[in-house]
Amino acid sequence: MSDSPQPDTRPAQLDWDDKGQPLSRLYGDVYFSQENGLAETRYVFLANNRLEERFAALTEGEHLVIGETGFGTGLNFLCAWQLFEQQATAGAHLHFVSVEKYPLSRADLQRALALWPELAPFAQPLLTQYIAIHPGFQRLVFAGGRVILTLLIGDAQQMLAQLDARVDAWFLDGFAPAKNPQMWTPELFAELARLSAPHASFGTFTSAGVVRRGLKAVGFEVKRMPGQGKKWEVLKGQFVGAADTTSKPWYARPARHVGERHALVIGAGLAGCATAASLAARGWRVSLLERHGAIAQEASGNPQGVLYLKLSAHGTTLSRLIVSGFCHTRRLLEALPRGRDWDDCGVLQLAFDTKEAERQARLAAAFPADLLHPLEQAEAERQAGVELPAGGLFYPQAGWVHPPALCRVLSEQPNIRLLAHREAVQLRRDGAQWQAWDADQLLASAPVVVLAGAAEIKRFPHSAELPLKRIRGQISCLAQTPRSQALRTVVCAEGYVAPARLGEHTLGASFDFDSDDLTPNSADHAGNLQLLEEISTDLAERLHSRQLDPALLAGRAAFRCTSPDYLPIVGPLADRDAFSRAYAVLGKDARQVPDVPCPWLDGLYVNSGHGSRGLISAPLSGELLAAWLNDEPLPLPREVAEACHPNRFALRQLIRNGGAGKTPPTRPER
Repeated sequence: MSDSPQPDTRPAQLDWDDKGQPLSRLYGDVYFSQENGLAETRYVFLANNRLEERFAALTEGEHLVIGETGFGTGLNFLCAWQLFEQQATAGAHLHFVSVEKYPLSRADLQRALALWPELAPFAQPLLTQYIAIHPGFQRLVFAGGRVILTLLIGDAQQMLAQLDARVDAWFLDGFAPAKNPQMWTPELFAELARLSAPHASFGTFTSAGVVRRGLKAVGFEVKRMPGQGKKWEVLKGQFVGAADTTSKPWYARPARHVGERHALVIGAGLAGCATAASLAARGWRVSLLERHGAIAQEASGNPQGVLYLKLSAHGTTLSRLIVSGFCHTRRLLEALPRGRDWDDCGVLQLAFDTKEAERQARLAAAFPADLLHPLEQAEAERQAGVELPAGGLFYPQAGWVHPPALCRVLSEQPNIRLLAHREAVQLRRDGAQWQAWDADQLLASAPVVVLAGAAEIKRFPHSAELPLKRIRGQISCLAQTPRSQALRTVVCAEGYVAPARLGEHTLGASFDFDSDDLTPNSADHAGNLQLLEEISTDLAERLHSRQLDPALLAGRAAFRCTSPDYLPIVGPLADRDAFSRAYAVLGKDARQVPDVPCPWLDGLYVNSGHGSRGLISAPLSGELLAAWLNDEPLPLPREVAEACHPNRFALRQLIRNGGAGKTPPTRPER
C-alpha cells in the first residue's frame, strides 16, 4: 500500500460585502453572482445540463450523477436537489460529487445560505449533516438515501484522480481562471474526461479560451451560450471522447444488477445492519438473516463502544478509511438520543510512553486540529475530570456509542425484514437465486447475498479461503459511583474506560487469540482492572476497583474478526479456482494486466473483517457495497476500495507463488 500525504486543506477565509454576500479572501473572488446567484446557478448549471428533463426521465431505481468542481457555499447542490425533488419520480436517486479544497466553516455556511430563504427546506438538512468535514472523502446522506452528497475535501486534481464514478453532468464552478488557474489545468480536464459517462454534459460560467481549448483537447464538444447580467458568454457541451477502460479486471465492477432488487444479508451485527440500511435506502428489499433472536447479539452487542481513531501520519490506506468512516458514522449518530445511546464527549489517547508521545506529535502535525490536537497533562486532566499519568492526543468529535442502538436505527426500515433464529449453514445456487439452508430447511432466497457474519462466513465454500481470524475480547462493567461521575471523556491507553451510561462504566478490552470460550472469566476482568490502573489511579480509586472481586464483576465476551492487513474485506466475491486460472500469468510477471473478465460469483458479496474498528468502518462499508451493486460513485478513494477488496488475497497469493516479477506482500497496518 502506498503512503499519500495528507491533503493541504484549511477552512475557507471569507469576507462579507455590504449586501451580506461572501467573498473568498484567498482568491479575491465571489462565490456566486452578486446580482442573482440563484438565477445564475439555474441557468448555467441546471438549464445548460438539461436537468429538468433528465430528472423527469429517471425511472424507478435509476440515478443521475452530478460532478462539481468547487462546492463553495453548496448553492449549486441545493438548487439541483430542489429541482430533483420537483421533477424526479419517488424511486429515483441523485448522486452529487463535489470537490472543495477550502470548505466553509459551518457558521459561514449557515450565514451564506440564509441569503436564500426558499432553499431553507434543503439547506437545513445540509447544515445538520455538515459536521466532521475533514480531508478526504466525506459522504452525507439526505432524504432517507434518495439524495447522496460525496464531498472530496482536498486539491481538485488530486481528489478527482482518486474518484471512481461515472458522471452524467458536470458543474464546472471553480473560481475564475484568472483568479484560480490551478482549477483549470490540462491535468484536471483529463480527470473530467476519465470520469465522464458517454455523452456527459457540462455547464460553466466561464468562457475563457484556456477552458474552451482544455475541454476540447480531452474530448468535450464545447458551445458558447449567452450569459446573464454582466456575463457576456458562458459555456456548455458534452463529452464525445472515448470512455475510460483502464481498470484492472480483478477490481473492475461486476455487471450492474438488473432484475429483482432483493438482497439476503446474513448476519445482523453492525456490518449486516449497515449493509441492509444502505441497500434499503436505494429501494432494495432486504431479508436480514440472524441466527440469534435479535440483532447485535455478538461483537456489536457491547453496552459501549469507542469511536477510536488509530491513525498514521503518512496518509496510509487504513488512515484514509478511518477518517472517512469516522466522519460518516459521526453523522449517523445524530439520529440517536445523545447521552443514552451515544455521547460526543471526546476521546483522549494518553501518551503513556516516549514512543507513543513521538507518534502523537507526528499525528498532530499531519491532521487538522478540529480532528485531533495534543493536550499537556494539566489540560488533559481538566478535559477528563480525573487525574492522569500524562497528557495525550484529544479527538474532540469522538466519543462512545451504544452499538445495539446504532444497529437498531439502521435495521428498522420498512424495506428490511428481520428473520431471527435463522442460522444459514449452507448456501446453494438455484438458477438466478442464492438459497440459505439450515440442514433440510430453506431459510430464504434472493438473487443477491451479502455475507456479513464476521468469521462465520468461512463456513461457506465460496468464502472459506478468506484469511479471517477471530480474536476474543472481554469487557468489564463497573457501577458508577458519586465520585466517578467526574469522568467527562473516554480515556485510552492500552485499554479504555468510558463515562458512565445508565449508571455503568465500560472498561476493556482484553485480547485473546487462542480462546474459543465466550464465558466471561475472572482473569480477564482482573486484567481489565489493571488497565484501569494504568489509565488513571485516581479514577480507579473513585471506582473502588481495588476492593472489587474480579470473579463477581459483570461483563461480556465476544469475538472480533480481523484480516492479516487489518483492513476490512468488502466487495464482490470471485470463483477462486477460476480466478487463479484466469490470472496465472501474474505469477510470472506481476505487472501484466490480462484482458480477461473476472470470474465473479454473480450476486455474492462480503462485508467482514472490521476487527475492533467496526463502529468506524462498517457503516461506510455498507455504502461501499451498495455502490458496487448499483454502479454508483464509490464513497472511498478507488485505491482504498481496492485495498479492502476480497480479491486482494487471491491476487497476492498468485504473485507470491509465482517467483519472477513478484512483489512484496503488503505490510500490515496497526
